[in-house]
Amino acid sequence: MAISASMVKELRERTGLGMLECKKALKETDGNVDQAIENLRKLSGLKAAKKAGRTAADGVVGVKVAEDGSYGTLIELNSETDFVARDEVFLGFAEKVLTAAFDAKETDVATVMAGDLESEREAMVQKIGENIGVRRLAAITTEGVVGAYKHSNNRIAVLVELKGGTTELARDIAMHVAAVNPQVVSPDQMPQELVEKEKEIIASQPDMAGKPEAIVEKMVMGRISKFLKESSLIEQPFVKNPELTVGALAKQAGAEVVSFIRLEVGEGIEIEETDFASEVAAQVAAAGK
Repeated sequence: MAISASMVKELRERTGLGMLECKKALKETDGNVDQAIENLRKLSGLKAAKKAGRTAADGVVGVKVAEDGSYGTLIELNSETDFVARDEVFLGFAEKVLTAAFDAKETDVATVMAGDLESEREAMVQKIGENIGVRRLAAITTEGVVGAYKHSNNRIAVLVELKGGTTELARDIAMHVAAVNPQVVSPDQMPQELVEKEKEIIASQPDMAGKPEAIVEKMVMGRISKFLKESSLIEQPFVKNPELTVGALAKQAGAEVVSFIRLEVGEGIEIEETDFASEVAAQVAAAGK
C-alpha cells in the first residue's frame, strides 16, 4: 500500500515523532496508523498517542436538565461546516430537537425526528445546501442528582450523575469531565481487554529488556496503576483544585459519582482527506490521455 502524506502527517501529529520514523512505521504496517502507533510504543516507550484528529464533522452539542435534577438529555447535531454550525436557524433547530427528546424522555433519534422535525430538517438541507443530521441522543435518569456542563464553543457537553450531593457539585464535576476527558468513573470499570493491551505494550518497551520476570511484572503493574488513575474520573486531580481528587471532592460533600456521559462534536467521525494538488494533477493527466 502506498503511504500518503496525510497518513504520515496524522501519525506525526498523534505521536510527535519525526517524518522518517513515522513513514518507516507506516510502511511496516502497510499504512495502518493504529498498528504503527502500537509498534512505536513497544519499541520506543512512547506514551499513549493522541486520538485521531480527523474528526472533521462539524456541528453543535446541547444539554438540558430537569429542575429537580432527576433527568438530563444530551444531543449532537452535525453540519458539514463551522459556518452553518454558527447559524441561528441551525442552533434553533438543535434546541427544538433537544427539547423534544427531553420532553419525551427519548434517546432514539428516529423516534424523536419522526414527523415535523424530520420535515424541518429536510427543508434546512435544501435551503442551506449542507447535510444536517442528529447523530446522537443520550440521557441519564436517576434517583440521585444530575448536573450538566456545556462548553462555550458548543462542541462539548457532559452529564454527571451523583448519589447524594447537589446539581452544582455535579456541574463542577461535569466541567472537569469536559476538560480532562476520563475514560471511566473508577479503575474497576476499565475494560479488561484495554488493561491487557496496555500491559502487553508496557512489557515490550525497551527498558524492560533483560530484567528478571518478577521485576518486569512489578514495573508493569506500577505503570498500569498509574494508567488507571490517569484514566479514571474519581482518581483524577480536580481541575479547580488539584490538591483534591474528584472522588475526594464528592466524598467531602457526602456524594458519590455514579456515571457520566460526554459528547464532543465529531468524535470518531473521519472523512477522507484530499490532496488537492495531487487531485488536480491526476485530472490533468487523465484529460491528456
